[in-house]
Amino acid sequence: MTTKFDIVAIGSGHNGLVAAAYLAAAGKKVLILERNEWLGGGVVTRELTAPGFKHDQHSVGHIFIQANPLIKNDELKLLSKYGLRYEYPEIPLMSVFEDGSTLALYRDRQKNYQEISKFSKKDADAYLRFSEIAERYLPMLISTLYSAPAPVGASYAMMDQSREGRDMFATMMRSGWDIITEWFEHEKVRLHFARMLGENLHSPEEQGSGIGLFMFLSFLEKYGMGVPVGGSGALTAALVRCIEDHGGTVLAGTDVRRVVVKSGRASAVETTDGRTFEATDGVIGAIHPHLLSRYIEGIDPVVTKAAEKTKTSYCACFTIHCSLNEKLLFRAGDQVEKAAFVELLRVDTTRFRRSFDEVRYGLVPKDPLIGLISATNHDPSRAPAGKSIVHAWDYVPYQIEGKTPQYWDEYKEAYAESLIGEMGQYITNLNARNIIGMHTDSPLDMERTSASFQRGDLHGIAGYLYQFGAHRPTPELGRNTVPGVDRFYLVGPFQHPGGGVFGAGRATAMRMFDDLKMNFEKVIRA
Repeated sequence: MTTKFDIVAIGSGHNGLVAAAYLAAAGKKVLILERNEWLGGGVVTRELTAPGFKHDQHSVGHIFIQANPLIKNDELKLLSKYGLRYEYPEIPLMSVFEDGSTLALYRDRQKNYQEISKFSKKDADAYLRFSEIAERYLPMLISTLYSAPAPVGASYAMMDQSREGRDMFATMMRSGWDIITEWFEHEKVRLHFARMLGENLHSPEEQGSGIGLFMFLSFLEKYGMGVPVGGSGALTAALVRCIEDHGGTVLAGTDVRRVVVKSGRASAVETTDGRTFEATDGVIGAIHPHLLSRYIEGIDPVVTKAAEKTKTSYCACFTIHCSLNEKLLFRAGDQVEKAAFVELLRVDTTRFRRSFDEVRYGLVPKDPLIGLISATNHDPSRAPAGKSIVHAWDYVPYQIEGKTPQYWDEYKEAYAESLIGEMGQYITNLNARNIIGMHTDSPLDMERTSASFQRGDLHGIAGYLYQFGAHRPTPELGRNTVPGVDRFYLVGPFQHPGGGVFGAGRATAMRMFDDLKMNFEKVIRA
């Protein structure tokens, strides 16, 4: 059976939905095919532990999408028409140390100055200068995130033409840790910024990570941490409503077998149940570079070989979701519940850095790298009245040394219990009396949930500098197209600008509008 559409999108991750929504708003007949029975990919909210408790299975905070014109200018009316709402906690991030002290990162720069002054007046003064540099970088960074990336060579050549550009280039080449230790002296201040950068799923000592430090700081100060009301999946739901309102169709539980290519052009999508969906104008595919050749035949072997060699992060994710009888009580005090992200830290930079190294070498870290969010502190609708939820994460290897990935199936419950015990050093009531239900996802579970999360990498592939910009995931695939396959367009966390909630499908939509000789400006101004 063959059904005809203008655009067929493989996968319902938010990037593909964003691209499809722009096309639908332009009048194209759009179809979304999703393998799972639920929609959203990494942007999904589900009742994982008990009825009425809404857990964000993967993404929890929407930072970088806030500057995207999709949200900033409400281009598709997700905010004004389709029900999307955000809360913005006053404290986007807080470090909680084992000795009970805390260091908050506010949206207010002067409050951050006061926070850092608790530990070091010199570091607080340095922070003011540092944050001014981050603020200057922000417009340049934003200009690169929501449209197709400029060629790498041209970008570097442009930076080389001015002192400011050369300084920015040097920042891009250096490690975040080198920059942190150059600017700040106090151990807790260093840990605070290093752990913030570590949320990019790699060690702050990774060369080429320096620009991420300025990017995180500038975004959190200007835009804060967007906590979607109703759950991370509220973004997915708004996009689906937009697509359906414009006549689009969304099918869950529909697994794709292959993309049909005729005369060098993507023309249809076949599903495993024998159906064929013709795509008159194009196919959008959330297909990981490691899997590209499984879905599309005839691609140049040089292209597929490079795609299959792309590197995932050695920092895979392990997550715990708990439904709770009451909110978490922190030994550090009630001020912690005002924060969106909470980082639990031992006061030892050497042990902190060693934890990343242990993960790199396939070891479960002796000192877990635990972050958490209790979304009900900012959005009580996520749980029944008076109840609460928590989502905690840690970095672990996809394969524990000497074991197959499947070892996680027998080990994950014991590991979760060990993390609960570790968190007990910071939290007084994360115990059997308070925990109603618990759900854990190992790196292997992550991969099973979404093919975009190969080896448990929630960012698709690692954010190394050679897998950045127009070279993400490879130079051949970095413009969201596949050489030799016309009208096929890539989306996903493994494309520019990287993992996280960016709404990067906007760039893919812009490329498609150009190819289809359509006016993108007309749609966003409608």
